[in-house]
This record gives sequence, structure tokens and C-alpha cells, in this order.
Amino acid sequence: MSKTHVTGIFIATAILAVGLLMSPFRAEAGELHWGFKKATGGVPPDAGAELNGLLEEYGALYKGSPDKKIAYLTFDNGYEAGYTESILDTLKKENISATFFLTGHYLESAGDLVKRMVKDGHTIGNHSYGHPNMARMSASELETEWKKFDDRLREVAGVERTHYARPPEGTFNANVLEVGNRLGYRHIFWSVAFIDWHRDQRKGGQYSYNELMRQLHPGAVILMHTVSPDNSDDLPAFIRDARKQGYTFGTLDDLVEEAFFPEDH
Repeated sequence: MSKTHVTGIFIATAILAVGLLMSPFRAEAGELHWGFKKATGGVPPDAGAELNGLLEEYGALYKGSPDKKIAYLTFDNGYEAGYTESILDTLKKENISATFFLTGHYLESAGDLVKRMVKDGHTIGNHSYGHPNMARMSASELETEWKKFDDRLREVAGVERTHYARPPEGTFNANVLEVGNRLGYRHIFWSVAFIDWHRDQRKGGQYSYNELMRQLHPGAVILMHTVSPDNSDDLPAFIRDARKQGYTFGTLDDLVEEAFFPEDH
């Protein structure tokens, strides 16, 4: 286990202890829905004081340093529609490690692709096993959901466990973050996203490319879905042109180490 993961679990425990005393959000506060005004002109988005404060309290992240042209590619995979292999081919050609937040259905239905993700050096994130509304779940239900995913991932791909979690549809509350910390999961949200999850509403690679380039900013945590060909079609051009602008592509481990261990950077 890397320093990021070992120390991250320690920090999460400390954050949890503080959170129990200070957090204005509790499980009974209901549902929070992740959102922000889209970035433009290379300026990172701001989720607002309340969401920023909550995420900071529990060590969750949605963007990196505004001073470094680093972007972080993440993909949410609920089911396979035939385009992930192309994305993996592009990432391999460009020597980029991404994070794939998977569901239990994806583990069960696309095991060979999961194995390839691991073999190619990508990180697997926990997007829950059954894609429920996690803000409506108790602590024991959350634990069961995450661990069920991890147990199946271990069987399918030999990965001991996940360390990064992302709630389905960005629906969460303090309880989700709090319980996740206690169990060793750091929540990763996103700062770049667009409507790209309708497999039957293809808009073309140019649409995806335009959205990504328009929203790109230093420290961008990019969320893409793999169910539409738009993203697989545009990814090579986006990577090429982002690099022309001086961007590099980092991993979530890099993001966490930069945020919590800046002395090492």
C-alpha cells in the first residue's frame, strides 16, 4: 500500500474526529447534490463555501492546485456499451493513468475490461456496488455497499480494495463522507463534467472535445462516462491539444499527495 493510502487513512481518522465536533452537516441534514458553475477561461470552478467546507473537513477533493497545469482523468462506468476498449487504447498510447469508478454491475458484466484496466496501470475507484442513493443509507448499509464492491473486485481482478470513492449521481451528505473516512475511503468529486451519459443521444466527438477544452483549468478533475462514443472519439484530440497548452495528466494519488503532502512536491 502506498504512502498516500496509508497516511490518507490516518488523516481520514483524524478528520473524522474533528468532524464529529465541528460539522454543520449531519446525516439528518438530508441530501446534498454535487454541483458548481462550469469553469471558463481556465479559471477553476468554486462549489461555494458550504460544500468547500464540508469536503475540506473530510479530506474529500474535487480539484487540484490552481497554479499547476495538471489534469486528472476519471471515468464513471456503470455498464459497458462497447467504447471503453477504445478509451483504454488511447490512454495506453498516450501513457496516461486514469481512474475508473466502477459499479458492481460493471464488475459482473465486463470482467475482462476490468482486468485490463488493472494490467494497464489504471486505478479502480468505488462507485458503489448497486448504484443506490447513498445519502439515504445508514452507516452499516454504506459499509456493506462499499465492501461488497471491494470483495467482488478482489475476486474479478485481484485488487485487494479500493481507496477512492465517488457517490452515484453526486448525491451525498456528511454521513457518507464520515463513514467513508472511517473505512479508509477518500471521496473524489470533479470540477469538469458535461452531459455525456446518454448512449442513445450521440452528439459527436466535437461536442465532447469542445466541452472539455472550454472547461479545462489547472487542477481539473475531469469526469467522463464511457457509454457514448462521443468521449472515445474525442479523447485523442483532447489529450493532444491539452498538452499543447502545457497540461500534463496526473493520477489521483498525485492529487492527494499534492493536497496533503505538499513538501514532497
